[in-house]
Amino acid sequence: MQAKNLIYDGSFDGFLSAVFHVFELKLKRVTIQNQFENQNVLFSENENIVTEETKANRVWKGLKSHLSSRGRYQLYYAFLSEQPGIEDVLLDYIQYAFSKSNPIDKDYSHPSVLKVAQTAKMVGREKHRMEAFVRFRLTKDHIFFANIEPDFNVLPLIQKHFKRRYADQKWMIYDIKRHYGLFYDLDKVEIIDMDFPTNFDFTKTDSEYFSEQEFEFQKLWQDYFKATNIGSRKNMKLHIRHVPKRYWKYLSEKQPE
Repeated sequence: MQAKNLIYDGSFDGFLSAVFHVFELKLKRVTIQNQFENQNVLFSENENIVTEETKANRVWKGLKSHLSSRGRYQLYYAFLSEQPGIEDVLLDYIQYAFSKSNPIDKDYSHPSVLKVAQTAKMVGREKHRMEAFVRFRLTKDHIFFANIEPDFNVLPLIQKHFKRRYADQKWMIYDIKRHYGLFYDLDKVEIIDMDFPTNFDFTKTDSEYFSEQEFEFQKLWQDYFKATNIGSRKNMKLHIRHVPKRYWKYLSEKQPE
């Protein structure tokens, strides 16, 4: 029997729809791939999977009875890692979960369980860093704008934090790596797509887009960090461990005056 390569739309519901297809047809030799990845899988027949919320919900409902809440969030976090081949790891994880009567999320002797736990931990670490390192800038439209470039697709994980923390302000967080963002309008958070100029520099605070008040705030922020920085206690190695250099270009306190 020829192997199947199931191609889904990149969404979590799309992935669960593909999982439903595997179980429904009892497929044995199968891989699952995001449609935005290279589909050159040797000796496999490609099949496009239509995302169906009903089927996705059935799979998720089944997982609720076979996985603990910890196991489910680890599965979702690992999915958001977007790492090559993670879908096949997750499929194996799900098949193993359905084959057992007790939750399997701590059975680290199983390769997929260990991989999912390790991957989820990395995504969780990135989530917390984004919550700490996001720097909003006030636009001329009185919207607080922040751009991020995380290693993993953590926007879905941080929206609750920012909606709760900045409930009285309009804000937007845009992932420049994945070309989509979140917009909060004082009522709800929506997923948005935006077209920026080709030469738009996200590291610069351009007076064409940002308010005069923002420049004053950044100066105060930089002065504060300069005043609180004690040279004799500086430990750059420890500082870089907590604030990796890859985040510096988007932190206002790290920009030249």
